Amino acid sequence: MIKNPYKGKFIVFEGIDGAGGGTQSRLLYNFLKKAKIPVEKLIYPDYQGPVGKLIHQFLHKKYEFSPESQFLLYFLDFLKDREKIKKWQKERKTIISDRYFTSTLAYQCQKGIPLKVALKIAQIFQLPKPDLIIFLKVSLAASIKRKFKEKKNLDRHESDKKFLEKINKFYEKLIKKQIFGKWITINGEKPIKKVFYEIISKRP
Repeated sequence: MIKNPYKGKFIVFEGIDGAGGGTQSRLLYNFLKKAKIPVEKLIYPDYQGPVGKLIHQFLHKKYEFSPESQFLLYFLDFLKDREKIKKWQKERKTIISDRYFTSTLAYQCQKGIPLKVALKIAQIFQLPKPDLIIFLKVSLAASIKRKFKEKKNLDRHESDKKFLEKINKFYEKLIKKQIFGKWITINGEKPIKKVFYEIISKRP
C-alpha cells in the first residue's frame, strides 16, 4: 500500500477536454474513501446547480456571452462553494476537484480576460487556493478522440481544435509561472492505471 500524500489537501485536476480529469479524480476519491481518509469531491462546472445549467446551455450554443460574462458565470460557480471548501479545509478533509478556477484562468483569460484582473478578483473574494494542481497533459488528437468516443455531441470548446491548442499553450504559461498554486504535469496519455499510480506517488 502506497502511503497517501494527499491527506488534508485541496487537490485540483486540470487539462484540456478529454485529458482524463474526471476519471482520475474519481479514482483518487475512491482510493481515499477505501483508505478511510475523510474526503470530499467537487466537479466543475456544477451542472446540477443553476449557474452550471446556464453554463451548459452556453457550451451547447443556446446562449452567447461575452468573455467577461463567461468569466463571471464560471467564477460564480466556484464562489458559491467557497464557505463549504473553507469548512472542509478547517476539518482537515481532503478535497478533490475535477476542474476549478484554474480552468477559467486558462479558458477565459485566453479569450481576453487579463490574467492579473482574474487573479485580483479571486483575491478580493478570497477564493480558496488549492495545495496542488495536477495537469494531465494530452495531445489534441487524444483529446478529440476521447471526447468523441464519450459523446457524439461535442460542445463549442471540445470540437474546436484551434481553441484547444491555444488553451494547452495557456496552461503551459500557468504551469511555468506556478499561477494560483503548485502545479505538476503528468502524461495523461498513459494507461489509466499507470497515470493513477503516478498521481498517488506524487507529494504536494
